[in-house]
This record gives sequence, structure tokens and C-alpha cells, in this order.
Amino acid sequence: MVACTPKPVSADPTVDSIVQAMESGEAFGEFFDRSAEVDDVFTSTYEGLQAEGIDVEVHDIEQNDSRATANYTITWDLPRDRELTYDTSMVLTKANDEWTGRWQPIMVHPSLGANQHLELRSIPAERASVVSSDGVELMRPGLQYRVIVDMRDVEGVPAFAGRIAAAINDAGGNAPEASDLASEMSEVDGNYSVGLFNEEIGKRLQARFADDPQVRINEEPALVVRDQGFARDLMSRVSNLVSDDVDGVNGWSVAVVNDEGAAFSNVVEHAPDPSPAVRVSIDYDVQRAAEEAVNLRADSQTMMVAIRPSSGEILAVAQTEAADRDGDVALSGQYPPGSVFKIITAAAGVDKQGVDRGSIVPCPGTMDIYGRVVTNYNGFSLGNVPLQDAFASSCNTTFADMSTRLAPGELADEGKQFGLGIDFEIPGLTTMTGSIPEGETPLERTEAGYGQGYDLASPFGMAMVSATVANGSTPVPTLVSTEETKVSETVEPPSEHVINELRSMMRQTVTSGTAAGMQAQGEIFGKTGEAEINQGSHAWFTGYRADDDIAFATLVVLGGGSETSVSITDSFFQNLDKHRAEPQS
Repeated sequence: MVACTPKPVSADPTVDSIVQAMESGEAFGEFFDRSAEVDDVFTSTYEGLQAEGIDVEVHDIEQNDSRATANYTITWDLPRDRELTYDTSMVLTKANDEWTGRWQPIMVHPSLGANQHLELRSIPAERASVVSSDGVELMRPGLQYRVIVDMRDVEGVPAFAGRIAAAINDAGGNAPEASDLASEMSEVDGNYSVGLFNEEIGKRLQARFADDPQVRINEEPALVVRDQGFARDLMSRVSNLVSDDVDGVNGWSVAVVNDEGAAFSNVVEHAPDPSPAVRVSIDYDVQRAAEEAVNLRADSQTMMVAIRPSSGEILAVAQTEAADRDGDVALSGQYPPGSVFKIITAAAGVDKQGVDRGSIVPCPGTMDIYGRVVTNYNGFSLGNVPLQDAFASSCNTTFADMSTRLAPGELADEGKQFGLGIDFEIPGLTTMTGSIPEGETPLERTEAGYGQGYDLASPFGMAMVSATVANGSTPVPTLVSTEETKVSETVEPPSEHVINELRSMMRQTVTSGTAAGMQAQGEIFGKTGEAEINQGSHAWFTGYRADDDIAFATLVVLGGGSETSVSITDSFFQNLDKHRAEPQS
């Protein structure tokens, strides 16, 4: 009789139990010879990887009488849809018909040694810079410093607030009034953020409050401006707009670490994806030159806007501190444009009335139009002259007469072809080009023809008009290359004939008209203006320099005659040429 050989006890059920426990996140040390160590390493790895789940797929189990090896693939589900997958194995031994796992760190990962676990780590992406359209780094990644005070144990809030405000001012910062600070602090029972400061001031405050348990100075990533005084409002707006665009996408790695968190090696590594530099339209040299120019009349509300006609890039926005008190007036302030508006009236005459630069038009010193007596500056009279002479000399009577003979709405429609009256939604900026009345009555059309009455424009709006003449159509203005400008309506551009006639007239204004005598180099086209109001008159000048593709508008509020704005613009171009001749630092 042949004896029956008993069937070996399979290791499969034990392996299945271990795998089920691993996948459910439960402790499974009970299946191993060193249970505490198993649970400690697996739990540390699970937490270190910030795992959202784990999948274990057993491929095969190699088994003999007393030893079995299970080969399997582990896939960890990591945050943000990432995965870590690898193959490893575990060893089991049999005693008294029971299988027990033999603890080895490699069953969690083949690279683990004693007292080690896996940990997910971020690899920060290098933050991008913000560069100007001419390639100058305007803002770079850096730090800002937040002052935080703990109000829970503060006694005597007014005195405490006074001490904080004084320390900030002593460090070169601009602290709130101590009384206002105390009022806000008294409403808080916990942490209160006093404000953000640049690196220079922040480090001074760190030293000042190093031993003060009630004050904490936090370092926070920020975009640091190249020059503190350069286009402060614009740089602040750009920083807020692009703060998410400069961060890039962080990389990640899974490291083998010890109990103290020291890393020995990476089992996987994914490099970060840094963002490319963010390009803004501001031109470093153009902005500097514009700021220097407007500050020649720092006593007044003086402002300038420069635009690149071929692309719509806003190259510079500059205004004096006196103008700053009224907000972003260079971009959205509404002022009567005076004679710079004659660009629109001349375009309407060419377009709607069939005149051209050579057409003979009347330019008497005064003209009675439906009871409205229009007078030229100082009452000058040219008699009957070619339109381009009347334009270059800025005859009010000529253009008041021309506008009066337009149909209602024609002047407003003509203005939109040059961007005046169109709304541009530019991310990061608030702008308003201007407005032109429908001209339902002859009086409205008369006054509108030479930029008086209900005509309104901003320097931005007039810069857009000149950019249209330079470009042949209205460009779409932009500030940040990654952001799209929305335009309120689509309008047919002026005809090529209209554009050519305007260019000729604007060139004559500079060579022999009201803007003659400029010292700046290059081929400059322009139109001067003096807009009369009850308190005096605004000085305007708008145009473009063809050589370097720059359209501009300059305004001095209550600046008197247009020679003031012409002089400022002349200095702007001379300063710009000097800056461009300087070696780049």
C-alpha cells in the first residue's frame, strides 16, 4: 500500500492578508516577525509620501517546503494625480504549518535600509523675472517681509501700537498713524498683520524685533522691482497681475530619508518646469525719459503716455506727484483736448467733405457761426490758405466751420476710427480714451471741431489717435504679453487717403507750424493744442516719431500755451536718445 503525501500548506492566504492590509492602510505587523518595525516603516512611508492610496499587485509566489518569496508591484497614489510605481518582494518562512513574514525594509521599497522610509519632496521651480519690451529686467524674484503682532497678551494697546509704528518709521518704512493702528489692533484677539515691507526695511525690522516674542517678521516670496522709484504704480499693477504667472510648476522627488528627515538618495525625481520671463510692454528707457520729462513741470499735473503704433504696446505712462493725487489721470482722466482734436476734424473733412491738404479753406481771425463767435489764438488771421497751413497754424475758425458742416454723428464716428470713444479693457490697467458728442445742434458741432464744448480725451486716448495715424489703423493696446485686451467694438480703419493727408499735415506742424523749433532728432509728426477752460487753459501735444515707432501724448493741466507741452516732449525724445546711447548695465 502506497502512503499519501500531505499537500503543502500554501503561503498564498498569508500574502493575501498582508496585501489587503497594505491597501486598506491598516497595520499588518502581526504577520511579521518584527511587527513594530514593520508598522513604523510602512506608516512613516505612507505619511511621508502624503499617499492618497496604494495598490499592490502580486505577480507570483515562489514557494518550497519552508520558504516563500512573493514578487509584487506597488503603486502609490500621490497628491496632484502623481504616481510612484516599482517592483519589490517579501520573504516568508513556515513554522508549525504557519507562514510568517521576515521583516526587511526592501518589502516597502528595494532601496530602503534600516530605520529609513520614503518621503515626497517638492523641488521648487525657479521664479520668473518680469522684463521690459527692450529686454531690461524690471522685477526679479525676491522676498518681502510681513510684520505680524500677537495681540493676545498685549497690555496697553496704544503704547504698543506707537512702539510698532515708530520702529517701522525708523527702519525707513511708512507706518500707519499710531492711533489708527491702535484702533485696528484693539479689534483683534490673535495675530494682526501690520504690513508688508521690502527686503532692506524687513531686515532692519528683523534685527529690531529679534527678541520680542509679540512681534514676528515673516519672509514671503515677492517680485522685487529693479528701481524703487521706477513706474511705481505700473510695477505694482503688473506685480499683482502676473504673480501667478511667474511661479512655474514645481518638480517633485521621492527620497529615502532617516528618522530625522535627512535624505540619502532619490528613488525618483521630476525636474521643475520654470515659467519663462514675463514680458511687459513698458520700455525701460522710454519710461525713464518720460518720467524725467514730466518732472520738468513737477509743480503741475503733468503727464505723458507713449505707445508703439505697430504693436499697441504701452511703452510708458508717466505723471507727476501732483497728478497722482487725482489717480491714473494719464490713462483715464477726461480733459477737453483743444486743438489736438483737429486731427479728427481734419480726417472727417477729408473723409466726408472731399477736401485734402491742398484744398483752400478760410482762416479768418474770427468767424460767426450760427451766432457762436469763434476766435483764433490772439486773433491771428491767414485769409484763404491750403488746409495743411490752417492745420499747422491751428486755425480754430477753419475747423469750427468744417465741423459745423458735418452731419450729426459723423464726427463721433470718425473719432472711433482713431480709437477715440472706443473702450479698451486692458488687464492691469483702467483706461478711458474719451468721448465726442453726437452734435445734434450746430453749436455742438461748431465747438467740437476745435476740441471744445463737450469733447473729452485722456492722454492715453490722444496717444491712441496718433498711433492710428502712424500705423494706418488703431492698434490694440497691451501691457502684459500673456494677457489679452478686449475691445468694445470693431470699427473700420481710416482710409489710406485720410491717413496720408493727416501725416503730411502733422509733419508740417512740426517743421513750420506751431511745434516748430524742436531740437530732438528724427522725423516727428504732431499736433499742438490749447484747451480753454474757466480757470485757464491746458497745454497739449500729441504725435509720433517715425524713426523708432513711438506715438505720444503730453498734457500739462492748466499749463497755458502748447509750447509748454512741446518743450516737455522735446526733452523726452532728447533724454530717450541719451539713455539709448548709454551702455546697458
